Amino acid sequence: MLGCDNVCGIAGWIDNEIDLRENVETIKDMISTLKNRGPDDSGIYVSKDALLGHRRLSIIDPEGGNQPMIKTVGGREFIIVYNGELYNTKELREKLENKGYIFNSYSDTEVLLTSYIEWGIECLKYINGIFAFGIWNVNNKRLFLARDHLGVKPLFYSHINDSLIFGSEIKTLLKHPYIEPIVDDVGLMEIFGLGPARSLGTGVFRNIKEIPPAHYILYDEKGFKIEQYWELEAKSHEENLEDTTNHVRSLLIDAVERQLVSDVPLCTFLSGGLDSSAISAIASNAFKRDGRGNLNTFSIDYKDNDKFFKSSKFQPDADSNWIKVMAEYINSNHTNIELTNEELITSLKDGVLARDLPGMADVDTSLFLFCKEVRNTHTVALSGECADEIFGGYPWFRNKEDINADTFPWSKNVGNRRKILSKDLKDLPIEEYVKEKYKDTLKRVPKLYGESSVDGRMRGIFYLNIKWFMITLLNRKDRMSMANSLEVRVPFADYRLVEYAYNIPKEFKFYGNREKGILRKALRGILPDSIINRKKSPYPKTHHPIYTELVQQEMKRILKDKSSPVLELLDYDIVKEIVDTKGKSYTKPWFGQLMTGPQLMAYLIQLNIWLREYKVRLV
Repeated sequence: MLGCDNVCGIAGWIDNEIDLRENVETIKDMISTLKNRGPDDSGIYVSKDALLGHRRLSIIDPEGGNQPMIKTVGGREFIIVYNGELYNTKELREKLENKGYIFNSYSDTEVLLTSYIEWGIECLKYINGIFAFGIWNVNNKRLFLARDHLGVKPLFYSHINDSLIFGSEIKTLLKHPYIEPIVDDVGLMEIFGLGPARSLGTGVFRNIKEIPPAHYILYDEKGFKIEQYWELEAKSHEENLEDTTNHVRSLLIDAVERQLVSDVPLCTFLSGGLDSSAISAIASNAFKRDGRGNLNTFSIDYKDNDKFFKSSKFQPDADSNWIKVMAEYINSNHTNIELTNEELITSLKDGVLARDLPGMADVDTSLFLFCKEVRNTHTVALSGECADEIFGGYPWFRNKEDINADTFPWSKNVGNRRKILSKDLKDLPIEEYVKEKYKDTLKRVPKLYGESSVDGRMRGIFYLNIKWFMITLLNRKDRMSMANSLEVRVPFADYRLVEYAYNIPKEFKFYGNREKGILRKALRGILPDSIINRKKSPYPKTHHPIYTELVQQEMKRILKDKSSPVLELLDYDIVKEIVDTKGKSYTKPWFGQLMTGPQLMAYLIQLNIWLREYKVRLV
């Protein structure tokens, strides 16, 4: 079987000025941080100029995909460390075999490495997948690092003196002796102005950066270069409604089916919403066609949630009945995983350690716990992330106030954020920082010549979502799943689908005056009408009042403990009022639709954990 085999973690250190053979323990320390990403195997490559490390979670061809992988062609030697999956391995392999290349394995690692040997940087034009990889050319002592089109897989780096250091996670770089856990004013503005989002390219800690999506780095004796290899393009949409519908359907089916390749148990996440239901139905159809039996599906809920659920504008109904409809429709083997509110609080630390930063509070930790349970029986899962960003599922795509807001529509209240800061930080130019990031992103929006200001603005909203909100959720999905050695794939993030959807006019996208209208139309015949007509409901959260009480208790403990590092950053009186009112004095969501007062308290708890666990030094 051909396919993907390298869900894992990578690390490396390149330096042409010192003998790295004396620093082998450093690369071992770095990859030790990635054990959860790759529990099955590890390996290192050692030379005078390069140290490369790898940890592996085997999905395909357990024997043939060992890394670092070395390949010599025409006297030239190349070494690769790679995290990800190619979804067009078979086509690439055939192309390369036709050019005379011989393969020693069925792994996509070797196909990717051979693609680079043949096409160099241009290989990025040929590959479809999710990836973060480094290739070391021994002959010319050049490192090539690249990250996938939409940033599904992470890749952090640090360029210090003559060294280029890289790794799959922030914690990996912090194991390097050159890098300290220092956070300056810019890092604090990321945390308090944008968090849990991050600017593309930043790692919050000083000297830690992240390769932005669709970028690569070249590093050799001549210097350091970072370039973008792919960007959305604004094109005139020539297809009619029916052709557009068929095109969306075929791209989605192809994306899902390409991601079903696995030699280990594979399942889907199913919430009963449009996106997860679509993926589950397409996967189920493929399973039955290919004789793979019934699909296994998983959903999440919270103990006693049904007793306290209240319908709202953002969350009109609970998922449970819809999950049952879908599970019966596709005849899946369904498992509902129920979490307790106590677990959500106790695992806030797990969420921080997985993300290396304060994150989305219980929105993170519930996913962490969910993935932990799924991993008991499965190694690979498919999930519905990214459909809302590319097809217009959130309220801010349709709400005029949000569309016209002169800032990120999911984080409109930066002034409220400032209020919780300590007096020493009141002068931090948070609003200006956020505004600059917002405007800088809008400057890069690919627009169509002659389109109306309304259409241009809508392009901008979609672009902001793809570059900011979507990658925040992709970061969450990657860290919470890989911390549990579970690979989660996201078919809606197939760059071909994203490219196509970007240019669908809003009249089609919101067909029938509905959010994600064109996607709903494309799924007729694949999903029951009741699921297609269901109003969008966000990620399921707890509605139990005990959750608020638990975060309130923990924040009271933090406020009383004078050694709590977060106190240095907060206005004690303002935060105490938030805590005493159970979050009700903080009236606007901190981020998105779900992070209201209780989640803000949980975010501050995570911030305190982060400062303590990572021994963050503020400068």
